[in-house]
Amino acid sequence: MKQENIKEFTITAVLLGIVIGVIMTAANVYLGLYAGMTVSASIPAAVIAMGVYKGFLKTDSVHQSNIVQTMASAGESLAAGVIFTLPALVLVGAWTEFEFWPTTLIAMSGGLLGIMFMIPLRKALIQNEEELTYPEGVACATVLNSGSVESGKDGFYTIIKGLFIGAGFKFLASGLKLIAGSVEIAKKVKGASLFFGLDISPALLAVGYIVKIEVASLVMIGGGIGFFLVIPFLGTPFGTEDLSALDLAWTLWSTEVRYLGVGAMITGGLWSIVSVRKGIADGIRGLRDMSSSNKETVRTETDMPLMGIVVIMLLCFFIMVGLYNSMIGNLGITLITTVLMIICSFLFVAVSSYIVGLVGSSNNPVSGMTISALLVSAALFLVLGYHGQSAILATLGVAAVVCCAACTAGDCSQDLKTGYLIGATPKYQQYAQIIGVCIPAFVIAPVLTILHQAYGIGDGLKAPQATLFASITKALFGQGTLPYNMVIYGALFGALIIFIDSIFLKGKKFRLHLMPLAVGIYLPVTLAIPIFIGGLIRYFIDKKLPNRDESKNKGVLLGSGFIAGEAIMGVVIAIVIYNFGDILVVKAQGFLVEIFSIVAFCALTSYLYRVAKK
Repeated sequence: MKQENIKEFTITAVLLGIVIGVIMTAANVYLGLYAGMTVSASIPAAVIAMGVYKGFLKTDSVHQSNIVQTMASAGESLAAGVIFTLPALVLVGAWTEFEFWPTTLIAMSGGLLGIMFMIPLRKALIQNEEELTYPEGVACATVLNSGSVESGKDGFYTIIKGLFIGAGFKFLASGLKLIAGSVEIAKKVKGASLFFGLDISPALLAVGYIVKIEVASLVMIGGGIGFFLVIPFLGTPFGTEDLSALDLAWTLWSTEVRYLGVGAMITGGLWSIVSVRKGIADGIRGLRDMSSSNKETVRTETDMPLMGIVVIMLLCFFIMVGLYNSMIGNLGITLITTVLMIICSFLFVAVSSYIVGLVGSSNNPVSGMTISALLVSAALFLVLGYHGQSAILATLGVAAVVCCAACTAGDCSQDLKTGYLIGATPKYQQYAQIIGVCIPAFVIAPVLTILHQAYGIGDGLKAPQATLFASITKALFGQGTLPYNMVIYGALFGALIIFIDSIFLKGKKFRLHLMPLAVGIYLPVTLAIPIFIGGLIRYFIDKKLPNRDESKNKGVLLGSGFIAGEAIMGVVIAIVIYNFGDILVVKAQGFLVEIFSIVAFCALTSYLYRVAKK
């Protein structure tokens, strides 16, 4: 059949996928450390690939473009897994810097395990389970199927335009310091701090547009609960009387309020395991079916050979045994850590693969799953009598691999759904995923090092998830304290949200998904506001143009350019600061900078709306 000879896994597709994947990986390292959220690279990568193939090479490209987006999104998801966890090792003092080989091998092993554990789930979840829609995968398939030569080139230019705007904005903000990173005001009323502020960022605006109003509003609700309700309710605790209104708000958020989000995340992680037990069982059955199937299959149902899966899993196992042993220095803890990591990785890969099919990648409770893995690991080591730095390293080592595996598996699921809808060959996508994990893994450690030296991870770049995991781990092993009352209140709040959503909102268009709400509580509200504004723009655009498919949505493409441009320029400026210091800074008056920043942000918002409605 002619269909069987289609061009798919070609050298051009692989090279283009590597280039875009490396760029998107570096961009999402920055975005995740800054905003605590990442966005999928699938649609912008697919549009760029179509722009190259159809606009410049003048050739049909659906299946090759699919390989490109598969590789690009693999690196993006791997970046999310790494930056949510590994910076915690630096924040707790276990590492003094981001060591190249440990960082690279943890990222690579976690990503590969996510892919290998996801493969047996493919038929059960993607082909046979009608309840699972995989929204991002369907949207990307729509883009690939409907892209014309004109739309491919036009979309490509829209992304490039957004990239230059995002980069220019970031240069003015972090390079010349002519745009403020955030604008904040606060006032004490009857001893309570009333706060308002927003971060001035094209990337955050774009994140809100891409994740849509449902997720953006949940993040905003979470931020509003923390800053507009809980902080005023706490008033002025003992010892904070001399603080200004602004300092009081931030002190209460950092020491008390954000731990409500921690408790809610823990509830979300535990609930995700309970709610997708069917998916876990499907994964075990899928592995059994692969081992017992000898019959030939058609191209569109052909997975990687089982022997290849087993070899890669064994390779990951022995790599992590060696790495954990070099980090911990105790063979007993090493073996326990590695076995625990494998078990947790398989469990949460199944959870992640199932949940992204139900509610999409933006609502995937990876933070909650990682906290659950961290708590299980810490509890086991405490029961066995292990304490100190070796136990901290082991606990965070398990959490890091599990987080990478869960993030990669969720992305792999969406990509395989895209492939299923366009008639791609699963094994070629799986090979693309492997390359898309292994190559970008090598750029993560250098980017983390440069960003840490230039901005300070945990300070200039807040790295919210990593800061959270560092605080929890130190407290569990007696090296710090947590406001356990706030964690418990947050867990109970999470349970209440799950109850309300399950009883009253099931089947409704708007759902109270717990994880974005919990992340909103844990993140500063200054991040939530521009995300919400971006979500509002998307809401009004979708209402105005309700039947437009993703391939024609210029807002998504422009926003993807905003994110990539701001992130890439952030890394470039970090390199300059790392080598030469703040040589670019222009001295300007603070008030004038804030006024100019608000005007610039409003202009950017208006431009996004005008482009998106075309």
